[in-house]
Amino acid sequence: MAAKQPFKLPPLFSNKYFIGTVAFIIWLCFLDRYNLIAQFELSAEKSKMEHQKEFYLSEIEKNTRERQELLSSPEKLEKFAREKYFMKKDNEDLYIIVPEKSSH
Repeated sequence: MAAKQPFKLPPLFSNKYFIGTVAFIIWLCFLDRYNLIAQFELSAEKSKMEHQKEFYLSEIEKNTRERQELLSSPEKLEKFAREKYFMKKDNEDLYIIVPEKSSH
C-alpha cells in the first residue's frame, strides 16, 4: 500500500512577498478607513453635490436676472408685487379666485 503524500502548497502561496501583497490588497479593499466601498460612496456623494451646485448656480443666475429686471422697471416691479404678494393700491379692491379641485 502506498503511503499518502501530505498536501503541499504551491511555491507561490508560500512566498512571503506574495502573502504580504495579498494581505495589503485585502487591507486596502476592505479594512482600511478609506477602503474601496467608502471611495465609491464618496464619489457618488461628490457627483450628487456637483449636480446640486450646478442647480443652485443656475437658480442664482436666474434670480439675479429677475431682480435686475424688476429693479430696472417700476411697472414690472408693480406687476410682480401684485401677482406674487397680492398687493393693491389704496383705492382698489382685490379678489382672489381659487379654482375648485375636480373630483375626477
